[in-house]
Amino acid sequence: MSSRLRAALTPYALIFPGGLWLAIFFVVPTVVMLSLSLQSGDVVSGYAFTFNWHSYVDGITTYHDQIVRSVIYGLAATLIQIVVGFPVAYWIAFRGGRRKSVYLFLLLLPFLVSFVLRTISWQFFLSDNGLLLGPLKSLGLLPQDFHILATSVAVVCGLAYNYLPFMVLPMYVALERIDPRLLEAAQDLYAGRTQTFLRVVLPLSLPGVFAGVLMTFVPATSDYVNASVLGGTSNTMIGNVIQNQFLVNQDYPVASALSFTLMALLLAGIYAYARVLGTEDVLEVAAR
Repeated sequence: MSSRLRAALTPYALIFPGGLWLAIFFVVPTVVMLSLSLQSGDVVSGYAFTFNWHSYVDGITTYHDQIVRSVIYGLAATLIQIVVGFPVAYWIAFRGGRRKSVYLFLLLLPFLVSFVLRTISWQFFLSDNGLLLGPLKSLGLLPQDFHILATSVAVVCGLAYNYLPFMVLPMYVALERIDPRLLEAAQDLYAGRTQTFLRVVLPLSLPGVFAGVLMTFVPATSDYVNASVLGGTSNTMIGNVIQNQFLVNQDYPVASALSFTLMALLLAGIYAYARVLGTEDVLEVAAR
């Protein structure tokens, strides 16, 4: 094999393992699910491909409330993560010193525990007589019938907590890349701390914020564990509906149609988001 041919084939050989992995575990299941969403039948008599678009119409018509609720919960959790996560990322990047790696490890340490167990721990924490509400009720600061579980607040709090590292880490990468000389230059030009933050730090950190939004909004919107554990019957998300359609009702066409509907909505939102903000810096930060 000539050196020129070897050089031409090397990039394809390097991406072949990853491409094969994606083809087997993403492309093939996606194609199968798309085919299933257009089939008719049931588990007993079997399914036949009939271009049955009614599964999409029935799914959207029946469960549009859950779809809208999931988007609202995802947006609310993402906003909370930005408010909570940005100061954490800022402090580690500019005040962490030599212990930045230690602080990042401490941030990630709780998330080495199972996702389900962490969500259940929030159930105990937010229970009517738990660590949070119990002392407040004992002191008379809250009425005895006050509760947070089985409400939208509990679900959004669980979503915000469980996906917080996916917001903090991209923001930390963007903030850590800021050249300290830029801050010194802003101070030399008589910019105060507020002006330095608003005109230098915040604009340069936006790629990290954008990447964090992409990495948290999508899984938070499609999540079903938090709504199952922390929510009630009025807090059902579209992920819960899809799970029930697949595993309980065994209505695979409707479940697949709902999955593709959710995927299409998220992809449309991400596309519009990328068109407005640009993707070059965002992808670079996310890759790092």
